Amino acid sequence: MTVSRPLERPIEPRDTRLAPWRAFLLAHARVVRRLDEELRAEHDLTIGEYDALVTIAQAPDRRIRMRQLADEVILSKSGVTRLIDRLVDDGLVERSACLADARGAEAVLTERGLARLRAAARTHLRGIDEHFLATLERDDLAVIERALTAVAARAGVAADADGDCRSG
Repeated sequence: MTVSRPLERPIEPRDTRLAPWRAFLLAHARVVRRLDEELRAEHDLTIGEYDALVTIAQAPDRRIRMRQLADEVILSKSGVTRLIDRLVDDGLVERSACLADARGAEAVLTERGLARLRAAARTHLRGIDEHFLATLERDDLAVIERALTAVAARAGVAADADGDCRSG
């Protein structure tokens, strides 16, 4: 459920209503930095690479259109191309012609990529538990999820509805 209400007054830089926003930004930056450091140290993967591998692994047949991948990992088309180039060079992902439209490209997870992802997942989940879940009360989790889901939905971008691969 999205709450829509006008602001009580125009927001200004010292407005106390900005405190939750600033806390979110600080928490996000610090936790993501820690998760990235752990993945790099233990698996030679960045958090962005891990995120891309997870997204591809969760797609049907472990293959996803490049454009859809860019939307889901919040990268530009060129950013996801560079990321996939690194994963292809490491043998974790292959590029393939789109099954629905051979003019498009898809990223496909390799068996090596799946094995690396499974190993890294233990580190990543441990980090989420240590740096996020362990600091929160159980009752707060549902509130945080509901609030952030509403924020994400309101700020969301319309999905590419045509289902072909030409965008990637």
